[in-house]
Amino acid sequence: MTRTILTAAALVLFASASFARQDATTPDQRVAALKQSLAASAKQLRQYEWIETTIISLKGEEKSRKQQRCYYGADGKVQKVAMGGAPAPKAQPAPSGKRGGRLKEKIVENKVEDMQEYMEQAAALIHQYVPPNPDLVQKAKDGGKLAIKPTDGGRVQLAFTDYVQPGDRFTIDVNAAASNLSAITVATYLEKPEDTVALKVAFAALPDGTSYTSQTTLDAKAKNITVVVQNSGHRPVSK
Repeated sequence: MTRTILTAAALVLFASASFARQDATTPDQRVAALKQSLAASAKQLRQYEWIETTIISLKGEEKSRKQQRCYYGADGKVQKVAMGGAPAPKAQPAPSGKRGGRLKEKIVENKVEDMQEYMEQAAALIHQYVPPNPDLVQKAKDGGKLAIKPTDGGRVQLAFTDYVQPGDRFTIDVNAAASNLSAITVATYLEKPEDTVALKVAFAALPDGTSYTSQTTLDAKAKNITVVVQNSGHRPVSK
């Protein structure tokens, strides 16, 4: 029994020592390293163009899919050019005299417009989180809204609260050694706290080490809308 207790105590001490070693980096150092990594990847990504695929689903049923060629313009902003495929055909108007058909068509059009407007609002909100804004990261840290803890696989988790708006949660998983991003999760809302929006972002790296967003999944539970954005086919921009 005594040997078991001593063994357990040794394990606790070992775990505590390991945590202390992993947590040796101060919050200031961790935030500074993250900001430097974000700036470096943003600069490197300007040398590439890629294909963005956006898939929108309503109640689990795919409603639209589009692809765009993306690259950085001279103004430093991402430019997007639609690729192939004809636009979705519009609903055929109801035959003359069929008031019910025209009314149903109008209702469908209104629902589509409402969904598009909602998604535009959600996208504008999410862009405040992804990619992480170095200034907002620093502001949250200075305001005591950041908690840092080591996780498995040599990663560190940076958890922010009240990052963009009161009550939101913004978590960044970082490779502790390289300080590059491995994943992001966001729990936020549109207008009212009950209008929840969840976001999961996965990152990948190009052969030269450039970090990029490989897939973003937005789940708007209040509207039963899911949006998946995939980035692929990266290649150097033609000179």
